[in-house]
Amino acid sequence: MAEPKATELMEKIVSLCKRRGFIFQSSEIYGGINGFWDYGPLGAELKRNVKELWWTSMTRLRDDVAGLEATIIMHPQIWKASGHVDTFSDPMSTCRHCKKLVRADQVWEQLPENAWAQAIAELCPGGHVDSARLLGWAKGKGQRVAPNLALVRNPETTLSWLAERVQQNPAPLETKELYQYLATEQFRQTGLVTPCPHCGGELTAPRPFNLMFKTHYGPVESDDNLCYLRPETAQAIFVQFKNVMETSRQRVPFGIAQMGKAFRNEVTPRNYTFRSREFEQMELEFFIKPDEAVEALSGTVAVPQAPGHPGEPQADWGWQLWHQYWVEERIKFYEGIGLPRTTLEEYWQKPEELAHYARACVDILFKFPFGTQELEGIAARGDFDLSQHARASGKPMGVFDETLRTAWTKLTKEKQDELWKRYYEARKKYLVKMGVEPEVATTEATADADGLAKGQYIAHVIEPSAGVDRLILGLITHAYSEVTDTDDKGKSETRVIMRFHPRVAPIKVAVLPLLKNKPELVKKAQEVFALLRTQMNTYYDEAGSIGRRYARQDEAGTPFCITIDFDSLGEKPELLNTVTLRHRDDGRQERLPIAELLSYLLPKIR
Repeated sequence: MAEPKATELMEKIVSLCKRRGFIFQSSEIYGGINGFWDYGPLGAELKRNVKELWWTSMTRLRDDVAGLEATIIMHPQIWKASGHVDTFSDPMSTCRHCKKLVRADQVWEQLPENAWAQAIAELCPGGHVDSARLLGWAKGKGQRVAPNLALVRNPETTLSWLAERVQQNPAPLETKELYQYLATEQFRQTGLVTPCPHCGGELTAPRPFNLMFKTHYGPVESDDNLCYLRPETAQAIFVQFKNVMETSRQRVPFGIAQMGKAFRNEVTPRNYTFRSREFEQMELEFFIKPDEAVEALSGTVAVPQAPGHPGEPQADWGWQLWHQYWVEERIKFYEGIGLPRTTLEEYWQKPEELAHYARACVDILFKFPFGTQELEGIAARGDFDLSQHARASGKPMGVFDETLRTAWTKLTKEKQDELWKRYYEARKKYLVKMGVEPEVATTEATADADGLAKGQYIAHVIEPSAGVDRLILGLITHAYSEVTDTDDKGKSETRVIMRFHPRVAPIKVAVLPLLKNKPELVKKAQEVFALLRTQMNTYYDEAGSIGRRYARQDEAGTPFCITIDFDSLGEKPELLNTVTLRHRDDGRQERLPIAELLSYLLPKIR
């Protein structure tokens, strides 16, 4: 059953986002469109800040990463080569009664969120069956909230199967088993069935459902001009790998970064903006030498010795150290924008969970109110991607390294044979897995291994891939806090403070004249506003009491408020041209000269 507190918190957050202009339902005046969201004035600034910080940290502050901005629609063969056309699907079931599609792997996550399932859990606490209460519910409220549940359609038959189970095994039922029994009418013929989360009806067996949006280019819709809205930004990086490497004069190891829109035809978008049909990604493909090339160049391949950040990259790093490095770099980024490590978890995917081409993958999870969910995945993808596009396009995607060719000649024959064999076996394994005939795979793998001796190889990839919208939601939920103030008369008022890190806060500083009907105060406030707005997003507000204006800025997440009062005008000569700076999180106030505002604020917001 869903946590009431988590549900209540999310309802408050969604309400705040609408009221203050963080996030709106797309096409709201026409009833909205599920799985699509618009960012309002505050949300757009928040999102822009996050993307700019990611881009700066990934490209401008690094010498080994270049940027790319590719088209959303690309050649359809790209998606065939990457495997998206054939395998990019979710297991889907259809309700035999209400005909709604449901992701089969999410049924048991969705059920506790629905009214009928919550009612069943309350009627049978701890899995202890109360047939009389179930029968009463089935003939009453159940007909409205779960009209297609077997218990509602044929309560006597369904309860007879349940009674038979209890008689055979009096132990309390697991929640899942209880729901299945109450959804099963023809037990002898079907066994236990899976209920539809929406209406309680029986779900069909799962079948694959491709998640890519299809469209067409050109004036005529036909199979000849079929194309797709990209489901990820990564593939454009792979197909432009050689162009970027040559024009940016980069050498492996180096990365290519891209931000942009992606589209997935999610059947059940859920948890607010967490799972949407249109979203943005921030992805880096970091290309590294295969371990065999590293060993030929350095004599050895360094591997992780301890958890944590391994330090500055070294020439002898193998894929494991590069993977660990990027996991730690990404966590450091999250800490730098206000998500402490205590809010994050690392989930190392088990071997059976990995994509067939991946050597390892770490999911960075965030503790959302609705559960701990993925923010970003950092995968060691091997050489699969470049190899696939080389095979599908017929264009070479390999790298030539003169230093590797020279180093190879200095190896002993035994070491050459060892490295050749390892590279050959890895390449052959990939080719066979991709369906290449064993004889052909042997020939091609031999050529690839011979190429290694000549300084040629296919680069391997470490891929940190983050969802922008999920991160924005994480920042909003983490920032949300409530404070209750009690006045001298004992009256209490609860207000919201959005405790964004100053680096991501939509508005950095608000300028507030103490009174709007004093022209001299307004003039001085507008001078301060003009001074600050060229360097940071600044908001001017003169409407209402100063306390109300502070509260409005707290809800917006503004970390600093500047008040221009009569002391700013020289009522106390020693305070002439000074202002009151208020800190959002603790309400602390301090006096600062106007001339020092920029030097004080800029280091805190960058």
